[in-house]
Amino acid sequence: MSISSLDHVNIRTERLDETVTFYRDVIGLELGERPNFAFPGAWLYIGGEPVIHLIGGERGAGAGEGTGTIDHVAFGADDFDGFAAKLSGKAIEYEVRDVPGGKIRQVFLFDPNGVKIELNFRR
Repeated sequence: MSISSLDHVNIRTERLDETVTFYRDVIGLELGERPNFAFPGAWLYIGGEPVIHLIGGERGAGAGEGTGTIDHVAFGADDFDGFAAKLSGKAIEYEVRDVPGGKIRQVFLFDPNGVKIELNFRR
């Protein structure tokens, strides 16, 4: 057996609508179909694949306990200048770092739940 890809990241949130808006309008993911689970949530997609799964409600409700330990979620991205302008226009704080060697510029910001988001812009 070998691992071929990351399937998805699951984030529990008490701020479901705000979190959907963040990943859709700021990060640029597409809100899409989600199975009819017995608990609230949403799935957000990149290129037809659901990569962010959200569970709405208090911690421990719905799908059970998780680890509560995600340091960050990283995405590949393009158009650094356009994305930085978008963040500034929405008054969203972010940090820029250049990876040693100069091939990747990173942007770090936080979603409404305090999850750190990393975007990697390859040069």
